[in-house]
Parts: sequence; C-alpha cells; structure tokens
Amino acid sequence: MYEYLNGTIASVTPSGIVVDVGGVGYRVLTANPYHFTVGETARVYVQQIIRDTEQSLYGFATEEDKATFNQLLTVTGIGPKSALAILANADPAGLASAVAADDVTFLTKFPGVGKKTAQQIILDLKGKLAVGAAEVAPAAAPSVAPALADALAALTALGYAERDVAKVGKALAKAPATTTEAYLSQGLALLTK
Repeated sequence: MYEYLNGTIASVTPSGIVVDVGGVGYRVLTANPYHFTVGETARVYVQQIIRDTEQSLYGFATEEDKATFNQLLTVTGIGPKSALAILANADPAGLASAVAADDVTFLTKFPGVGKKTAQQIILDLKGKLAVGAAEVAPAAAPSVAPALADALAALTALGYAERDVAKVGKALAKAPATTTEAYLSQGLALLTK
C-alpha cells in the first residue's frame, strides 16, 4: 500500500524510527535505526505488514533493501523480525554471497534462523538475490556510553540473546569512541562470526 515516506525523523529508538510526515508520526521498524538522525529530512522506503493483531511499517534506507526484505518474506519460516535481523548484517552483500555459496552456517547465526530455515533460504533465493551495498551517511558522534548502550539495545531488539549481546558489549567497550551505527555494525559482525 505504501511505497515510501518523505518526512522528518522525529525520533530514533533501538527498534525503529518515527517519521513525521505532515504532522503525522509514523512508527517504522528498521534493521538499523541509527542510520537515520533525528531532525533530518529523509525518504524511508516502507513495507506494510498486516497481521490479525497488528499493522506494522518496516522501513529501509534503499529500495534494494526493501526488495531483499520482501524476497526473504517469501521463504517459509522467515517472518518480518527475522528478515530485519538478516538485513541488519554489517555486510549487505553477505546474504547474497551466503546463498550463492550454500553457506548454511553463515545463515544460522541470525536470530530465528535454524538449519532447516537456512536451507530453505538457499533453496528459495539462490540466483534471485542482488544485494546492493547501501551508502551509509556518517552520523554525528554521540558520547561513547549512550552510543554503545543504544547499539546494544538495538541488537537485543533484533532478537539476539541478552547473554550474547552482553559478551559483545564487553568487546565493544574496548573499541575506540565511535557512533551508535558503528557500534551496531561491529556488534553484528561479532555476533555473526
């Protein structure tokens, strides 16, 4: 129903963003909410998912990410939350490479993806994925503690176990001061090793 929203980013939370379009705030769940900055004007590509008990908007920085999300939803056993967790991977081409190489191990590292689901992803999407590397605009560097806390909260919101996120948090705390988005990317890389 919706293709995209043009508006101002009103807020950024670990699970998503709020886009103000003409005075109406749309809550949009995203794979990497820290790609967006509060106050910036942005085009967010959206996919509306309607379930028995809820209606949700899922947002993406690029049309390619939205297309990949929709392709993932065609796989039996993959829901919107699992698709977002896969898209949150630090290497956008990693999914296409894993599918092309029949790399079940890589795919099972994502929350909600077991061996059978990983095999189904490979079977259903082999030769169909072309994941483009999205250009990521650098964000203003917030103070270290809040940036790390936000990144860890985003990892938990993506479905990673709290104990795994805590381990990654210790490793990230030793990293040099950086942005929430950079912490999130580093955390995803560590969780998918």
